[in-house]
Amino acid sequence: MSQTALITGGQRGIGRAIATALHSAGFQIALIAEVASNDPDVNETMSKLPGARYYTQDLRQTDSLGGLLDRIEGDLGPLTTLISNAGVPAPVRGDLLDVTPENYDFTQAINARAGFFLAQNVARRMLARDTDGYRALCFVTSVSAEMVSVERGDYCISKSAAAMTAQLFAARLAGDGIGVFDIRPGIIDTPMTAGVRDAYTVRIEDGLVPARRWGQPDDIGSTILPLVTGQMAFATGAVIPVDGGLSIRRL
Repeated sequence: MSQTALITGGQRGIGRAIATALHSAGFQIALIAEVASNDPDVNETMSKLPGARYYTQDLRQTDSLGGLLDRIEGDLGPLTTLISNAGVPAPVRGDLLDVTPENYDFTQAINARAGFFLAQNVARRMLARDTDGYRALCFVTSVSAEMVSVERGDYCISKSAAAMTAQLFAARLAGDGIGVFDIRPGIIDTPMTAGVRDAYTVRIEDGLVPARRWGQPDDIGSTILPLVTGQMAFATGAVIPVDGGLSIRRL
């Protein structure tokens, strides 16, 4: 059976690296993002992934997920893999006491709520059909699911919710042979971190990250592949930090 992966936020950064890794392994690729199909990032990504399909969708609009998945499966066949990667940073970095309800709701809606309901829809489809191939859901969360950054509390809370979503789906789907994993990137060199590059570079060089380098999107892409091909099937529910040792507890 051919393997078809749906990757959210796949037009750049970590999502692009994951898409590239899976495409190279023979997966059919569907990418979803909110930006238009003529966006420069989308054009660059699609030029590198022959045969991939791109779909513009605001994942917060949960009522339209069924129709979206119908289109994707009509184009590429049944989904075997979901990479829930789309996410946004804290709209404003600052004092925890100044977080607004609007910013809190914004991060929750994209980083937690949208991923939950997309996974729910995909899982229902997987369970509704017989298959002899491996199926997997991967949630790209963050070390911030556990590591506290008081200047972006709304983001940390949203990623903690996404991490619990991964645990819940892992427990629910284990008996059906569907693997679920929580991948937690650390400080990764992407457009999302461009604004804090100088500040973090100094701290990384001073030992904040034991590996003493920025993480690269390809570090995530290479980690995903064994998870979605069944090589770690009995490790379902695993939390996998990809952070150069950042989250190791140290004295």
